[in-house]
Amino acid sequence: MSMRKVLSILAASAMAVSLLAGCGSTASAPAAAPAAEEKKEEAPAEEAAPAEEAAEEAAEAAGGDLADKKVGVCIYQFSDNFMTLFRNELQSYLVSQGFAEGNINIVDGANDQATQTNQIQNFITEGVDVLIINPVNSSSAATITDMVHDAGIPLVYINREPDADEEARWADNDWDVTYVGCDARQSGTMQGEIIADLGLDAIDFNGNGAIDYIMIKGDPENIDAQYRTEFSIKALEDAGLKVEKLDEQVGMWQQEQGQSLVANSLAAHPETEVVFCNNDAMALGALQAIQAAGRKVGEDIYLVGVDALTEACEDVLAGTMTGTVFNDHISQSHSAADAAINYITGAGNEHYIGCDYVKVTADNAQDILDSLK
Repeated sequence: MSMRKVLSILAASAMAVSLLAGCGSTASAPAAAPAAEEKKEEAPAEEAAPAEEAAEEAAEAAGGDLADKKVGVCIYQFSDNFMTLFRNELQSYLVSQGFAEGNINIVDGANDQATQTNQIQNFITEGVDVLIINPVNSSSAATITDMVHDAGIPLVYINREPDADEEARWADNDWDVTYVGCDARQSGTMQGEIIADLGLDAIDFNGNGAIDYIMIKGDPENIDAQYRTEFSIKALEDAGLKVEKLDEQVGMWQQEQGQSLVANSLAAHPETEVVFCNNDAMALGALQAIQAAGRKVGEDIYLVGVDALTEACEDVLAGTMTGTVFNDHISQSHSAADAAINYITGAGNEHYIGCDYVKVTADNAQDILDSLK
């Protein structure tokens, strides 16, 4: 067994141990998201391990030939905190699997679909061996898929999932296209559960019998933003809690926007009891606004996000954030790289490669932090 394979297995084992520790104090994905569960039955998260094993075997069989293979990676926006973690881990893992660093080209779409489309066309002209794409607009997936497939290049979508009709098209035509990521319905459900688990008595500071909340959304076109918004509130309602939406604003995943939007919302709605944010960057901005307003998380307001960024986990431990949801950039980026290897070596992939989120509260935030080191 090669040293590369040994290191990869040890890393995977360490991650599994950390996540098991975290999962030990969280609930599994509930029946509140039946559509998400149905998808997992078709392509369960556990398939990631066989995919990684297949990629390892394929890489070994290639005998080091991956060093001359070219990988094009399109990221929707480099300034996104989560995608920064993702792309850095992706590049590191690709190199560990035998790709030459100079043959891994990762480009910034600058949150502009026209810019990203030009980058994809450039990669096609360059003749890369595989493309890994985090689309600016998920609605552009059909156009992107046609462009890349017609060029004879396998394609791995990451993080921003195309719609069901597009994914069905890949399967119907048996194209070398797959999606690697988590189902956002699960993350929204977990956000809602973190709040519901506190109980109405602990949340209902104004005594009106309802949970009065503010929602700060990411990109409204993004399916993750849509599902996190919908399923976080659905989880509260499924728990039998009455909810009252005081405000809903679009923060486009940005911390600065999260801060300004929540500052305005709190000024207009001082009765706010919970702030939901579709990601941790906006939640960190929300925390700044909450503190500036003289409010204290856990005492007169609650705050939840998604991603489990290091700073957010530290806030959860400090009690300045109620909870977050671990969007596992490590397993996702490794699975994306494994899928790319499988395409390059001819091993092939399923058209959907899933993973699970992990609910993060004070009980397991340290485990998550430890796993990120």
